[in-house]
Amino acid sequence: MATGAAILTVPCSVGRHQKRSSQRRGSGSASLSVRASSDANTVTLLDYGAGNVRSVRNAIRHLGFGIRDVRSPEDILAADRLVFPGVGAFGSAMDVLNSTGMADALREYIQRDRPFLGICLGLQLLFDSSEENGPVSGLGVIPGVVRRFDSSKGLIVPHIGWNALEITKDTQLLQGADGHHVYFVHSYHALPSDANRDWISSICNYGDSFISSISMGNIQAVQFHPEKSGDTGLSILKIFVSANSSGAKVPARRKASKLAKRVIACLDVRSNDNGDLVVTKGDQYDVRDHTSSKEVRNLGKPVDLASQYYIDGADEVSFLNITGFRDFPLGDLPMLEVLRCASEKVFVPLTVGGGIRDFTDANGRYYSSLEVASEYFRSGADKISIGSDAVYAAEAFLQTGVKTGKSSLEQISRVYGNQAVVVSIDPRRVYVNSPEDVPFKTVKVSSKGPSGEEYAWYQCTVSGGRDSRPIGAYELAKAVEELGAGEILLNCIDCDGQGCGFDIDLVKMVSDAVTIPVIASSGAGAVEHFSEVFEKTNASAALAAGIFHRKERTDLSQVPILAVKEHLVDAGVEVRV
Repeated sequence: MATGAAILTVPCSVGRHQKRSSQRRGSGSASLSVRASSDANTVTLLDYGAGNVRSVRNAIRHLGFGIRDVRSPEDILAADRLVFPGVGAFGSAMDVLNSTGMADALREYIQRDRPFLGICLGLQLLFDSSEENGPVSGLGVIPGVVRRFDSSKGLIVPHIGWNALEITKDTQLLQGADGHHVYFVHSYHALPSDANRDWISSICNYGDSFISSISMGNIQAVQFHPEKSGDTGLSILKIFVSANSSGAKVPARRKASKLAKRVIACLDVRSNDNGDLVVTKGDQYDVRDHTSSKEVRNLGKPVDLASQYYIDGADEVSFLNITGFRDFPLGDLPMLEVLRCASEKVFVPLTVGGGIRDFTDANGRYYSSLEVASEYFRSGADKISIGSDAVYAAEAFLQTGVKTGKSSLEQISRVYGNQAVVVSIDPRRVYVNSPEDVPFKTVKVSSKGPSGEEYAWYQCTVSGGRDSRPIGAYELAKAVEELGAGEILLNCIDCDGQGCGFDIDLVKMVSDAVTIPVIASSGAGAVEHFSEVFEKTNASAALAAGIFHRKERTDLSQVPILAVKEHLVDAGVEVRV
């Protein structure tokens, strides 16, 4: 709640010449006077310590610019060009900005009409307030309230993926974005109104039209993530960081019109028998060759493959750390280095899973899963994936009905937002004669079981599929959504590595049951399997590994990502091409 009031006057050059009152915390409203810096090749970055800002850093450096970090309010006012990549919860961000005096400095910087680019939460904080864990007062620059997407009518929330912009104002910043998809990941949005329409430079449709970017004078902000929007996003960033630059317009092969289905490349990473991290692939979770050597299949180096998939058009890249380390996850330095290096070359979202759990080391020191996840985020991950730990948390929740707030799922989603947390579900099909045979959700299967069974339930597993648990995939999915998951990665042990297609019965059951995005995984062996899962289920994305990089199997051909995208276009499925 607010403890004081201040008057913010936005200059004529920014467009709102009237005074506006905004509630805020702060120690005073005295003007901070600092001479602006003069290094045209340096961009000032406001990083208040939440989420993956490494990606923005890497994108700016990729464009040939240096970075000066904000360490005090005076650093904000000294900036020639300020980038504010807001990440996390609205209230937490405002707490930091107010307690450090940076909220006042931001208001004054914007009042001076200095070059400013807000990203994601960096746009939302410009508005009067947010309903997220609130109401919580914002910076009060733009009229309006930030509200949550309404999932009550079947809308999948968070809004995750590549969507199209409708440009409403001729602005240099967006000149390369027309006709292209850009990457969004958020649960809250600002709505257009008569009071803020002069600020709006583009809108996006997801259930309703929401504000996807604003522009007034030198003040720019976008709801999407340009640092994760491939060449289109890099072009947008280049226009902002380069004075008098028009950026490099990327030709659109097919005009974007709505939220695209995502094609995700997965890299199963583990140490081989020599201790090197390699990309491997299993058959029903077995990653060793079926030869006398029994060696771990080595399909290439993780960073090299991830970089190639980005070039090939993957919408996201997912690293699954399946290495057999038994020590503390934060000591898993090779995997952290993989993330750091990949994020310097891959400008689409990166997800990492494996080893994200509470841990007590040999010296008795306790580390929370939140600390572990934070290290992954700092190393370049945009999302983290939780497996076994989420199963145990869901079992406890279903047994007691109590959210303790202590599980890794709850801790991480509370701090970084549910859009940053993926739960990976690893079920195995169990055939039954009748739904009454088990206390779990069953489906009537498309193909009968070995003894003619017409129904099946999907039993969840932990520890890489080695141990079965008394919980079904349906029950687990519903529980983890309640506990704070923002997305579900839905695997199927029976289909893994078989190349016979996704388990449509399973994907449909789960994607119909939850209001968060579901990623279909396991079984892709041909381009037709992607169109099938998108046409027959509510899956938001499809993930594959072997089909993209497995070369040693003669019975399964390697299929390029572009071939999958072109097939989906021909099938009438919206994709980013």
